[in-house]
Amino acid sequence: MIEIRVTKRQGAFRLDIDATLPFRGICGLIGPSGSGKSSLFSILAGHDRPDEGVIRADGRTLFDSAAGIDVPPAQRGIGLVFQDGLLFPHLSVRRNLLYGARPGAAARLESLSEALGLSGLLGRRPGRLSGGERQRVAIGRALMAEPRLLLLDEPVSALDPALREDVLGLLETLHAQTGTPMIYISHAPEEIRRLANIVVTLNNGAVADISHHPSPYLRGHTAVPSDMLKAG
Repeated sequence: MIEIRVTKRQGAFRLDIDATLPFRGICGLIGPSGSGKSSLFSILAGHDRPDEGVIRADGRTLFDSAAGIDVPPAQRGIGLVFQDGLLFPHLSVRRNLLYGARPGAAARLESLSEALGLSGLLGRRPGRLSGGERQRVAIGRALMAEPRLLLLDEPVSALDPALREDVLGLLETLHAQTGTPMIYISHAPEEIRRLANIVVTLNNGAVADISHHPSPYLRGHTAVPSDMLKAG
């Protein structure tokens, strides 16, 4: 399970999240601009510290204000994919993929590069890649670290429709192959309907709804009983 009970005040805005989610499948996180999606992303990743609360993932405590626990981002076992990829422009695709990877991960590079369609691009730098190729590298870099959980913050919003379709299809394939739980943040309902089997709706910094959504891709093999979902 993923247990999130945190509060965070940012000026006049207050994030107050109380939710319990299954540690499997793809969770879609949706809501209007300013609802708290990116703030929650930063807190889960460890880049921002809640004022108080608890975060646990699959039985491991990542944050507990009362116990003084705040696991550093690099030790949380969470892979991150951002809207613009955030690749290192001075490094080749190969070196971007290997950055932050676990020891011995070079052996996985060939198979992952093939799955991502990057085998012929390993010597290039990000400036010579298309937007879709850069996002595939960003996804690959996150997976090379063998994360226990993958967070994706609007990873296709900057792409044109054709490239967006390619990356969404890639995420479906990778989830089927790896089984890595994902939290997918988006403002686009059609992306959430396609990928997610759990949908969390945020509004004004709080959880407005958590529901099971049998997406066309995930239907039948990652269904989650409703009693496993909880919003405070």
